Amino acid sequence: MSAISTPMPSAPADTTTPPPTGPKPWRWTVEQYYELGAKGFFAGKRVELVRGEIVEMSPISVAHANAVGLVTDALTVIFAIGYHLNVQQPFSVPGSAPGSEPQPDVAVVAGPRRSATAHPIQAALLVEVADSTLSFDTTTKAELYATAAVPEYWVLDLTNRRLLAFHDPQHFPVGLSATAYQTHLALGPSDTVSPLAAPNASVAVADLLP
Repeated sequence: MSAISTPMPSAPADTTTPPPTGPKPWRWTVEQYYELGAKGFFAGKRVELVRGEIVEMSPISVAHANAVGLVTDALTVIFAIGYHLNVQQPFSVPGSAPGSEPQPDVAVVAGPRRSATAHPIQAALLVEVADSTLSFDTTTKAELYATAAVPEYWVLDLTNRRLLAFHDPQHFPVGLSATAYQTHLALGPSDTVSPLAAPNASVAVADLLP
């Protein structure tokens, strides 16, 4: 007598509705950012636009202000000819949709100041002074400035009394839409640094630290 095979019932069709996607943050364009500013939304606040997000910056401490002044004094001497310095002014980052317009503490920009007709999109050197913003300056800001193809970026780390120098912005492999600096240097107070755009000049890191 042969065995009788009973077929297994088929699984019911999956009729589960995919869960809805979570909330998404609103991303502001540069134009919308300026429109909000013109309407007084940022009155009394220090803000910058980073990848479509409006970021409120920390109050400027005395140490931070002194460091910005020391960096500006040193770079003014080195870049006295053929460049001008912007201090805590907007810097437009192309290709960072929906928009980024950070305000680096110091920007070394080629050409005379009077020739500028818009906020710069390129710089020979950008500098951020970090007291409470070290992680943000060495990650988000570093990637942003690498995206703008800024050849050299300094972060003056006040807490650890050192200068972090980033060089050689490069795109990540195909498929990863990001850019990063390939060379990272950490310089202490006893070291000197020479900007890539002025290799024959040097400044002691100690002279930049308040």
